[in-house]
Formats: sequence, structure tokens, C-alpha cells
Amino acid sequence: MVTNDETLFEKVVNLSKRRGFIFQSAEIYGGFRSTYDYGPIGVQLLRNVKDQWWRTMVQLRQDVVGLDASILSPPAIWETSGHLQNFSDPLVDCKECGARHREDKLEDPTTCPSCGESSCLTEAREFNLMFRTQAGPVVDTSAEVYLRPETAQGMFINFANVLNTSRKKPPFGIAQIGKSFRNEITPGNFVFRTREFEQMEMEYFVPPEEADEWYRYWCGERHNWYLNLGIPDNKIRLREHAEDELSHYSSATADIEFLFPWGWDELEGIANRTDYDLKKHAEASGSRLEYHDANNEERYTPYVIEPAAGATRAAMAFLMAAYDEEEVNDDMRTVLRLDPRIAPYKIAVLPLSKKPELIEPSQEVLGLLQPHWMCDYDQTQAIGRRYRRQDEIGTPYCVTIDFDTLDDQAVTVRERDTMTQERIPIVGLVEHLSDRLNL
Repeated sequence: MVTNDETLFEKVVNLSKRRGFIFQSAEIYGGFRSTYDYGPIGVQLLRNVKDQWWRTMVQLRQDVVGLDASILSPPAIWETSGHLQNFSDPLVDCKECGARHREDKLEDPTTCPSCGESSCLTEAREFNLMFRTQAGPVVDTSAEVYLRPETAQGMFINFANVLNTSRKKPPFGIAQIGKSFRNEITPGNFVFRTREFEQMEMEYFVPPEEADEWYRYWCGERHNWYLNLGIPDNKIRLREHAEDELSHYSSATADIEFLFPWGWDELEGIANRTDYDLKKHAEASGSRLEYHDANNEERYTPYVIEPAAGATRAAMAFLMAAYDEEEVNDDMRTVLRLDPRIAPYKIAVLPLSKKPELIEPSQEVLGLLQPHWMCDYDQTQAIGRRYRRQDEIGTPYCVTIDFDTLDDQAVTVRERDTMTQERIPIVGLVEHLSDRLNL
């Protein structure tokens, strides 16, 4: 296994570019800092991560429903939520080199980490992270709007709509996956901290007296989700926030942290947001955002437990946890040991040769498998190189069609992690792979 974390980051970044996971955005124009495009392999990985989150949080539960709220929002929402007043980071500038830094991230608050000069940093000032724009054809008369910095507020302001149409009652949740935008002072570490990113959030509305119980429940559920999808238990932890770390709306927060090459850092936060958001929006809008319990004629504003994960951060953590190198026959093999559920391709179909007599049966095998799984097809280069290519992108199984296939109507199935090979009749191929993929 790869143990040198100092080189792991560079290896994963290089692999991401070389194999089509992640590209620098606008690269042909010199790039645009802190923005990335997900390539043919990366978009599949990211989609699979989101699908697994949705399956766990919505599909397999009876108490959670989905929502897709708008990205653009009027200032009233963010003023009410406290983001315009509180959503900021302490910014300092270096008088020598002009670099900007978050004061709370500096190891030495008197020294610039860029140029090494001491006593050269300005006094800290608060920098709001909201992206602001205008809606309307003429700037002078257009309305001021904001790109959302989180998906949560859309679920709060739709609380009554969902409550009335879904016929749910507390405890129940509203889940959402979508883009968020934050004008970060110091974006970096590849896709870990960017100005445009994708979140997977759920707001779980509970009776106030049950909030502590549900907070603990969701801390455990979310921690186990990462373990279940292949993150080693020594690479992930649950860290409770100290009182001085808590957000203005939170009575308790825990971070699920992953051991990145630069140290422990946040993958997901689970917060007890109390009734802060619903009460604030009810007061500002004049709407009633509460639950009426008809059994005892009680009305109350639910407390909210919020598991909020970064889809892009999760994908990065899965890549780093899965990356492995091993020596095979005096050759170094790179392999992503991704859980099959999040692997970009489940199966690669590989004709042994580009000769016409093998292409037609290979296409038939591909057509047999594609309705069941996302498959890759590759007929270029030697078969050994193609195996290595599939290993590098995490494909669990390769199916090779060779000249014996024309006679015995069977194919060779190769498993990624052990590299073992097995001859399987085509008529039983789907059943064989279904048993092993266990998706």
C-alpha cells in the first residue's frame, strides 16, 4: 500500500489529469483558479458518489423526501439566515508580497507563509464569502441577488410546502444535492476547497425534545456511510466542535474528517441547528413555519439536524483512500481499489485483437452488459496495457473476448484486485458478474 502521504497528493492529481477524472477549467486559456471540470471518468465517479448518497438518504428511507431549490436567491433570505452578517472569514494581507491569507489558518499569525517575512501582515478584517450578482436587463434598475453559499436555506423556506404536499410529520427530512458558491479567500488543495462546489445536504426536522437523540443518530449513520463505501477506519474520524467553534445557529456540531495528505480535514458536518432557521424565516416572511400535531393539538417549531457533505470532497477522499501501488512481475502496478458501487465503470469489454472476427462478438457482449452496468470498451494497445489502464481507473472487472470465444462461446473475466482470471460462458455472464458486483 502507498504510505508516503507527501507523494500521494501529487500522484492522485496526476492520475486525475492523465486518466480523465478532473481537468483544470479553461486550461487552454491559462486556467481559471479554483475551478475544475470533471472529465469522462470523473463525472461517473462523482455521479456514483451522489447516487449512493441519495440511495442511502432518500431511496432506502420512508422519512426523507427530495427537493431541488433554485441557486439564485433574494437578499432577504441571506439577511434572515445571518449569512450577510456572519458568513465571513478573517482576511489579512502581506505588505511585502501582497499575498492574502485567512488569519485563522495561519500557523504563525505574525509571519506571511508566502514570502516568509515577519511582522508584515495587516490587521484582520472580515471578508464576506457571498457571491453577489444582478437579475434584470439593466444593471442600474436590476434586482440584487446572491448565488447560494449552501443548499440548506432552500429546504427551510420550502418547509411548509413539503410538509403540506408530502404528508410527512416530524421526524422527517428534506434532502438536496446541488451546486453552492463561496468566494473563498484561499482556495486550494486541488478540489478540496473551491469557489464552486457540489453539496449533499439533508435537513431533518424533529420534535425539540428528540433533537439530541437524532443528532447522535445522524453522526453515527453518516460516519458509517463512508466506512461502508471503503474508507478505512484509520483514515476517518468524528470530531466534536468546541463551544467557540460553533456557528451562530448551532447548539452542537461534529465534523467527519478524513486524513488527507496535509492532515485531518472536513468531509462533512452534522449540526443541531435548533429552531433558529425556521423561526427566523417565519418572523421575516410572516409565514407560519411550524408543525401542528393534531393528536394533542400542539403546535411547535421543529428543531433541525443537518448532515451536510461535500460531493466533490467525498469523491477526492475516495480516490485517495483507494489509490494503491504494488509490484507485479518486476513492474509497478497502480490500482484504484474503489468500491464497485462508486467505480466509474463496473466492467470493461476488451477484444484481444482488433481483427474483424473479434469485433462483432465483442460488440455483442458489450450490448449484453450495458443495460445492467456502466461499461467501457477498449480495443487499442496490448491486452496487458489495457488491463493496467482499467486498474488505474478502478474498473472492478475486465471481460476479454479472444479467438477461443469463437469456438467455446466463453470469455475471460479478470478481477481487478487479485488479477485472477476465470473462463465464463457468455450465456451465464450477466449472472456471474451480478453475483460478484453485488450492487
